[in-house]
Amino acid sequence: MPSTSASSPAPQPELLEAARGGDEQAFGRLVEPHRRELHAHCYRMLGSVHDAEDAFQDAMLRAWRGLSRLEDAGSLRAWLYKIATNTCLDAIARRPKRVIPVDYGPAADPHDGPAQQPVVESVWVEPYPDERLGLEDGYAAPEARYEQREAVELAFVAALQHLPPNQRAALILREVLGYSANEAAEALDTTTASINSALQRARKLVDERLPEESQQATLRTLGDERLAEIVQSYMDAMDHDDVDGVVAMLAEDASWSMPPLASWFKGIDALSEFLARGPLSRRFRWRRIATRANGQPAVAAYTWHEEEQAYLPFALDVIAFEGAQIHDVVSFIARGTENLDVEKLERYPDEPPDPEMVERIFVGFGLPTRLT
Repeated sequence: MPSTSASSPAPQPELLEAARGGDEQAFGRLVEPHRRELHAHCYRMLGSVHDAEDAFQDAMLRAWRGLSRLEDAGSLRAWLYKIATNTCLDAIARRPKRVIPVDYGPAADPHDGPAQQPVVESVWVEPYPDERLGLEDGYAAPEARYEQREAVELAFVAALQHLPPNQRAALILREVLGYSANEAAEALDTTTASINSALQRARKLVDERLPEESQQATLRTLGDERLAEIVQSYMDAMDHDDVDGVVAMLAEDASWSMPPLASWFKGIDALSEFLARGPLSRRFRWRRIATRANGQPAVAAYTWHEEEQAYLPFALDVIAFEGAQIHDVVSFIARGTENLDVEKLERYPDEPPDPEMVERIFVGFGLPTRLT
């Protein structure tokens, strides 16, 4: 079985025996080297940190209860991946797929404002904190097609969600983890012919949805220093309501989406109008902090609330580049929707923070929950 975690120590047979005897601490030590990569695997499958956490915990419970079926400590990692993959497939069968707004409906007219009511159901792909990845740069195995960090980029994870479950699992096992067709078939209890067929169809759909160059390749070309300059310029322009400054940084066909709003905008003219009417209308006071999500630059945005005498969490902007220009911004908003009037969506930054979303997006990313 290909190794995707070369730095993980080989499990000790005595730990396995102790775990089989009911020693929970021994089981914890067995699975600890694989926790981060398995959690990231569940995220790729499900597109949600919250769902990934539930699936991961369920998979660990299944593994604990099924230890008697593990033949030897050397096959532990492959066995855990099989359990985690099938746990995710069970979860997918119980819930709708997750998407990003650009896949949910057509672009909106910025003259109408964000005229669609927020979609509060769990239909949106969620961002993933870089610090949880624990992934090394490069490929998981020589047979893998995607780099480890490429395989958590927002566009890649969003593209995966459009695949039928079996195709999604086949592509991740083969192209991300570097499994052979036989190994993938064993993990999914199917045939190599089925795996090869599923993989062929999955590759076609994913390739159609992905940009020509991955974010990892683009970011390497830019370099850390240039990237930091661009992100800082973006934050400065946004904080100072500089519409022209932001627009100058955008690609001609750039898009901007804001889940849980279903509305999104595309193109320089539309984005200029949207920014001037909405977030950069000078009705709000902003502060921002640079961070990372999905192996990409990200920016946490806060708005001033007079009654709290503090800047409170508003959104996490995950940024994708095309060369040195910003091509996509997905702004994951952490504000409440319960009392939001569809006629006043342009005043969305005035809404109070949603505690659950603040916990998921800001606390989950190690970001402060208020700036004074």
